[in-house]
Amino acid sequence: MSTPSASPAHQPPTTQSLAWPEIAAIAAIALIWGVNNAASKVATDVLPPLLMGGLRFAIAGVFLVWFVRPPFPNLKSLALLVLFGGPIHFGLVYLGFWMAQDLSPYSVALQLWIPFTALFAFLLLGEHLSRLAIAGLLVAFAGVAFMTLDPHAVRDWAAIAVGIAASAAWALTTVIARRTTKVAPLKMQGLLALVAAPSLLLGSWLFESAQGEAIAAATPLVWASVLWAALVSTVVATGLLFWLVQRREAGRVTPYLLSTPLITIAIGWAFMGDILTPQILIGAALTMAGVGVVSLAERGLRAGAVRS
Repeated sequence: MSTPSASPAHQPPTTQSLAWPEIAAIAAIALIWGVNNAASKVATDVLPPLLMGGLRFAIAGVFLVWFVRPPFPNLKSLALLVLFGGPIHFGLVYLGFWMAQDLSPYSVALQLWIPFTALFAFLLLGEHLSRLAIAGLLVAFAGVAFMTLDPHAVRDWAAIAVGIAASAAWALTTVIARRTTKVAPLKMQGLLALVAAPSLLLGSWLFESAQGEAIAAATPLVWASVLWAALVSTVVATGLLFWLVQRREAGRVTPYLLSTPLITIAIGWAFMGDILTPQILIGAALTMAGVGVVSLAERGLRAGAVRS
């Protein structure tokens, strides 16, 4: 059985149990991202999506710019990371939130970044993709398709398609981050913010309208949502994710993040008027089950490779 192609110096540990700081980081990420999905929907119901993304990273950049200083190793990887993980991923994410009428199906579709990560790790890093992982990937996509075909959720099919594209962009970012271990997480986040903020704000200026009216109409809850995304999600949660995937292979971390959409679904149903039909719930369960199979299959495969 082959081992991953990364060099030993860059290979995250696989056999040790998760340390308590890692467990705490995973729990914090899931909670923060679950709340952030709801906050993003609240914000994009008032603010144009690219403007929302630009404001998020402009605010985050004020706190993160101090971590951006030479040296800049792996410059090509860094450039790809900030491009796909910044304006491309978040531009699509906020466009999808703006398009979606219900929060729950879209937030489930965003979890496809986990099987996409396994697929890109196979294509770009040479990691083995087991038959079980392939089956899980197919189940995850079938779950999204089944959920989307629900008569209520089908109205959001375009938003869900945008979410799938955003998931692919974030998965590529995660794989690239695993090859950029010499860059500190907050420095990486600072670079991402410095690229994303002007790119998204320029996109808003070119393609959106009535930004001034939207800003004037924003309530304190909208601004609290922007600040949550800028500071708690960008600075804290995503920095923790980069820290984790530099210490652990993605398959050791991602299964535990399946609680993220559960938190979002609960908020959407309880506070935002989401309608949860049996078909939507079954499709969401299939998707998360497939995602879990991908993560656990790849985790077991790599652990076996290390032991052998």
